[in-house]
Amino acid sequence: MNDHFIKNIEIKNFKCFEDFTAEGFGRVNLIGGKNNVGKTAFMEAVYVNVYAQNIKCFIGSLQAIKYMRENLNILENRFLDDTKKFVEQANRILVTSNINHAHFRIDEHEGVKKYHFEFNNQTIDVNANEFSFDLDYIPNIEFIDNFGLSNSDIEDAYLSVQKKDKEQFINGILHKFDSRIEKFIGGDTPQCRVNGKWLELTELGDGARHLVSIVATLFKCESGYLFIDELDNGIHYTQLDELWEIILTVSQEQNVQVFATTHSKECIESYARVAKKLADEEVTYSLLTRLKSGKLHHSLYDYALLENAIIEQAHEVR
Repeated sequence: MNDHFIKNIEIKNFKCFEDFTAEGFGRVNLIGGKNNVGKTAFMEAVYVNVYAQNIKCFIGSLQAIKYMRENLNILENRFLDDTKKFVEQANRILVTSNINHAHFRIDEHEGVKKYHFEFNNQTIDVNANEFSFDLDYIPNIEFIDNFGLSNSDIEDAYLSVQKKDKEQFINGILHKFDSRIEKFIGGDTPQCRVNGKWLELTELGDGARHLVSIVATLFKCESGYLFIDELDNGIHYTQLDELWEIILTVSQEQNVQVFATTHSKECIESYARVAKKLADEEVTYSLLTRLKSGKLHHSLYDYALLENAIIEQAHEVR
């Protein structure tokens, strides 16, 4: 397995994770569990870990996950861009893995507030009043939330498809998804030609947008990481095998580590079925459960145990 892949992680003081550890991850990792158990928060913590390569990227990761959580409020103009507020809400966060160590805390002494950052072997202290809150962006690390990508993000991801001459690959996938779709084009307003008529991608429903978002971003994230929340959103269960075959095949070709969540038993079954068909042993299924004590428990099933996971944990998903 590639050296840049996350194999183990420790999460402290991040949302519902007070003191959590997990290990054994592969190239493609599916996360399951009941509603509100912390599946999305887990992926957000991993996202912060791989993104936090310096202060600007750390701030960028915190802003990104806050914006994804506030999509509806942004649309209704109820969300204020207060970067300082949600950065300080991350006080005492620690996310460390086999590839990166990220820690942030706020120190106050005699009226002076300082931000303390740790990234791998680097420690930085900055006076809070002098902190710029500038952020940076890493092109091959992406998080697709359950709303899918915006038009501008799809346009950006599709550039990677074009650079790799994979336009016909995308067209073929969309045609299998909906036989009426003849062709896809990017641009400011992504469109599909449907029965000879050009329609905006947004007019075709969540499934088509989600599919384009996932496939195009797999190419964009070459040698990086892709996080997909509610992977099967808008995808009919009969099309899940095709989707999983694309994800497993392209992630291997492009050297992308994938983390995805689902609520669906059909999605887990499809995942196991396709992994077995392709003999892809770099896959895992993680089940998050909350114990009576309130602590989160992580059970990981590798390729050899994936079928047992479906049988034993079917009651945990719908």
